[in-house]
Amino acid sequence: MPSISETTDHAAAVKRYLPWVVATALFMEQLDSTIINTAVPSMAASLQVSPLSLKAVVTSYILSLAVGIPISGWIADRYGTRRVFSIAVAIFTLSSVLCGLSLNLPMLIASRILQGMGAAMMMPVGRLTIIRTFAKSELLMAMNFVIIPALIGPLLGPTIGGLIVHWMSWRVIFFINVPVGLAAQYLIHRHMPDYYGDKPRPLDVIGLVLFGTGTALLSWLLEIFGEHTIDVTSTMVLFALSLSLLAAYGWHSRQIPFPLLRLNLFQIRTFRVSVVGGFITRLGLGGLPFLLPLLYQIGLGLPAWQSGLLMMPAAFAAMGMKLIASKVLRRFGYRQVLIVNTLMIGITICLFSTVSPGTPLALIVLLGLTQGFFNSLQFSSMNSMAFADVKTEDSSMASTIASTLQQLSMSFGLACGSLVTGWYLSGLPQSDQLAVTSALHHAFITLGVMTMLSSITFWSLRPEDGESVSKGTT
Repeated sequence: MPSISETTDHAAAVKRYLPWVVATALFMEQLDSTIINTAVPSMAASLQVSPLSLKAVVTSYILSLAVGIPISGWIADRYGTRRVFSIAVAIFTLSSVLCGLSLNLPMLIASRILQGMGAAMMMPVGRLTIIRTFAKSELLMAMNFVIIPALIGPLLGPTIGGLIVHWMSWRVIFFINVPVGLAAQYLIHRHMPDYYGDKPRPLDVIGLVLFGTGTALLSWLLEIFGEHTIDVTSTMVLFALSLSLLAAYGWHSRQIPFPLLRLNLFQIRTFRVSVVGGFITRLGLGGLPFLLPLLYQIGLGLPAWQSGLLMMPAAFAAMGMKLIASKVLRRFGYRQVLIVNTLMIGITICLFSTVSPGTPLALIVLLGLTQGFFNSLQFSSMNSMAFADVKTEDSSMASTIASTLQQLSMSFGLACGSLVTGWYLSGLPQSDQLAVTSALHHAFITLGVMTMLSSITFWSLRPEDGESVSKGTT
């Protein structure tokens, strides 16, 4: 039987290394989701298919995430966080190898579906373990550390992907997950605690079918949005069908004692404002990883690798922010920080509309640094406040719901950025540099104003909300 000192040392080691475990897996997932985009031409040539057909490689991954995330909480409660997280990382790593070894398009798509299943369990289960391990007074610092990979992964992805494709085979993109996955497995088995649900609950199969089908269909429609691969009538019918399935789930969840996702958690004000407000805010933010490379490459005429480097300042600012986020939230509180910071994000998005070939590089870098700083503070605030008033026994359900809506918000944000830009382009050819640049400038202003208006969603917070996290009070 371990002594008290051994138990204390073990608990301290878990708290020291657990954020690294979750951050490593999350970085691998977030990097992988964007790094593939720059490799599409090389992959198409190697597999002897058209680049457009490789859209299915991205879409299949998104659909797998949409279906897998809602069930992740139930699986973790039943089989334990350590086992599920370890299996999720193993599935992700193995499927990455299969992606790199793919001989044809169907094999690559099947491997990406398997990869999405692993990723679907990593984010919510990792977040759940953090919530169950750290006291609410310690949660902000832990979340600050874990959220960094989610911010820098999409920014580094295009740069790393471009460099790999330029110097090596596109298959290396998938193989780089292997050492990361092996390192994560070592840390998992040494330092990850094993939590189970307080009470076993049956799997809501009907809810899984309704919600999983609805979110998968909606995610697919958002992923192909604006590509004219299906006609408008079919799009509207499928969109109505996806909303009907989700509405049917909402009705179904109120009729049974153990629904897949317990929607009554939205009665908790801090959870509701964080998740719903974050969803609305991401509509403006979600388009930036798509629009900024277009601005740098088309508007400024920079090559892909230089465009990628201009995304780096935001990543450095995101890492620097975690040093002061807790102090800012302790001093001003969640309500004031989220309202003001959302406005600042909107302003910086609007300022990208002033970037032109004559803009000094130093100003572009400064704007990227500012954007990364405010974005990082925003996500750290929203993600930590969401669990301020959630009971321990509800943490698994809350993590699953938050992860599901976060995934949907990313798809919505990308579709929103594409829609706004396409509308301002007014059917002009994308080879027209001036027209595309003008459309991008107008899109940045529109998304910036949308983001500023989204600050209204945080007005319903009270000054003392979230103090259990920001100040360690109960």
